[in-house]
Amino acid sequence: MDKIGVFCSSSNNMDEIYYSSAEALGKLLGKKGKTLVYGGSRCGLMEAVARSAKENGARVFGVVPRKLIQNNMVSDHIDVTFHADELSDRKQWLIGESDIMIAMPGSVGTLDEAFSAMAENVFGIHNKKVVFWNINGFWDDLFKMIDGLKSKGVVNKPFDTCMMRADTLEELEKIID
Repeated sequence: MDKIGVFCSSSNNMDEIYYSSAEALGKLLGKKGKTLVYGGSRCGLMEAVARSAKENGARVFGVVPRKLIQNNMVSDHIDVTFHADELSDRKQWLIGESDIMIAMPGSVGTLDEAFSAMAENVFGIHNKKVVFWNINGFWDDLFKMIDGLKSKGVVNKPFDTCMMRADTLEELEKIID
């Protein structure tokens, strides 16, 4: 897997552990000769992972929606830019260009991207997985919700066909190798 999609927050108000984790992921991608595919923002975890990836030798693909350009929020660390008119176009580029996707801490946009990729996997559109990097237990409530869906019988296809969990950077590294 060479192109690693990363879904993550654009917030600048998160705990430091998430920014340092984003930087560690960027460094890992550079060290491994991977390409980062991400949402193109110059804010939050998006900027932290892109800057670190670029500084450590990774190629950086940014999928930039028109709104980011209008608001002057596009990162300077992008090697290849894909322009998207709408957020739905952005998701399609992110998923389409990535071999596997990592969901770092984030909110509605991160969940939208991750669940869209998972739904496409379940429907047989692709066989790519989303790895939820559970930094500091960030995704614990999500995993409980998924267990609840399983126990209620609403899951027709095992979630392990479309998603994985990594609790450490070392676990994440094994998955993307």
